[in-house]
Amino acid sequence: MEALKPPVVRRVQDAIELRQRDRNRRRNEAFIRQGEWFFIPAPGFRPRGAVHRNEPLQRGAGNPHMCAYLCRAGGETVYVHDRAPNGLTEAERMKLFRQNPDARNLQWRVMTRGARVYAKGAVRHADHATISLPCWHLVVLNTETDAPAMRHVAFLD
Repeated sequence: MEALKPPVVRRVQDAIELRQRDRNRRRNEAFIRQGEWFFIPAPGFRPRGAVHRNEPLQRGAGNPHMCAYLCRAGGETVYVHDRAPNGLTEAERMKLFRQNPDARNLQWRVMTRGARVYAKGAVRHADHATISLPCWHLVVLNTETDAPAMRHVAFLD
């Protein structure tokens, strides 16, 4: 499990001197984990942009985790469709339209790739117990997507 933790999770564990026996629990002082997502407490965080209600948090074409409150900072705007589940940048989408004009008629969803994401409140997913985040938490994906076999998987929000 330690190998799948993002560097920020390991840094937080070390900074608070989290006991070894607590490091692989789903809930400890450093984070709460639900599936592949780590939620790191950020009690001092104050949203500067829009706060969205009942927002999906998902990796590629998987089933989304639904967050009661979610806000994002930074990242890259992408256009998502079943045929492009990891999203296309504006330039990639325009290239696709030139190659296949019918693609303009598809129902594209505008999302953000690679943003810093913060969540608060209930986080639900059909395959996991609901978790409750009493304050804002930084959301980070485990590192399984860094494996060579996963290089075509994106963190979309």
